[in-house]
Amino acid sequence: MNKEATVPDSLHTPDRKTIRRWQRYLANERLEERVYRDLAERRTGEDREILLALATAESRHQEHWINLLGDQAQKKRTPDLITLCLAFFGRMFGSVFVLALAQQSETSSPYDDEEAASAEMAADERIHAEVVRALAARSRARLSGNFRAAVFGANDGLVSNLALVLGVGAAGVSNHVILLTGVSGLLAGALSMGAGEYISVRSQRELLDASTPDPESRHAIADLNIDANELALVFRARGMDAGEADARAHKSIAAAKSQTAPQLPGPEAVVDRDELGTGLGAAVSSFCFFSSGAVIPILPYLFGMSGLPAVALSAGLVGIALLFTGGTVGLLSGTAPGPRALRQLAVGFGAAAVTYGLGLLFGVSGG
Repeated sequence: MNKEATVPDSLHTPDRKTIRRWQRYLANERLEERVYRDLAERRTGEDREILLALATAESRHQEHWINLLGDQAQKKRTPDLITLCLAFFGRMFGSVFVLALAQQSETSSPYDDEEAASAEMAADERIHAEVVRALAARSRARLSGNFRAAVFGANDGLVSNLALVLGVGAAGVSNHVILLTGVSGLLAGALSMGAGEYISVRSQRELLDASTPDPESRHAIADLNIDANELALVFRARGMDAGEADARAHKSIAAAKSQTAPQLPGPEAVVDRDELGTGLGAAVSSFCFFSSGAVIPILPYLFGMSGLPAVALSAGLVGIALLFTGGTVGLLSGTAPGPRALRQLAVGFGAAAVTYGLGLLFGVSGG
């Protein structure tokens, strides 16, 4: 008998609710296997082998539920929401969304609390989450430069311009002034964000360049005094203890004197410049996404709305956008998107509420 099909005697005659739950587990496993196999088709080398191994494990889990369900396994059930999203985003957007959702799906596996699931299956799911986390980390690293500037640029545009527009609007000024303020805030903020990102990335690259060893310094190694051994100081400055540094230096000098192309290794930890993105790329992303966020609060005023209807629509549109950006960040971080989306919404509306209250206060005072 299949080891994973062993269940307590109390579950040999499951009720209808239990059967439906098992059928949903089976549907989840089938869909997850298909997602991993589809993703493996887009990968090569070790990544492909790992994904195919995950698909095989999901197939093994299917056999467990098929053995339990018997004839009831033929009944088709809809997978749960996370698994459906996993498949949808996989078809639409590619591996980074798939891996992020897969991590969430594996992490939130119900098998720990499922009496009919074996301990081996629960352990599999927990380890699968770590495998997918490691695969997803590579994709997240590639997004960390320009994507970071894009997401935070959009969020800053949404929150800052909503707060600005609502604060000025609450003071009772005309639509023309509100619109001018909003457009000015959009341009000022986008230019500031773009310039800030450009300087930030360029400065970080320059700091990395300053820490990169001079490749020409290796040519001086052959002329060093092997007894004084100044080269050992280089290795000690890079974290080696005195004995290890001295041995490494003697070896390098000996190689240099025998003309075997000595190398002067750089620091052990080197930041990949590709992960930083480019200064221009970060600046353009930040400018565009700040602008795309900042234009949303002024849309009602652009179309001639005024008063509370304009305020309500502006806040509603920004709220939807904040939920989307927060959910996206949550999704890509491998956690449930809901809490991140609500947090983003709360922070954005909190800032807007403060400026709106101040606008009301100054409007009344000015009146």
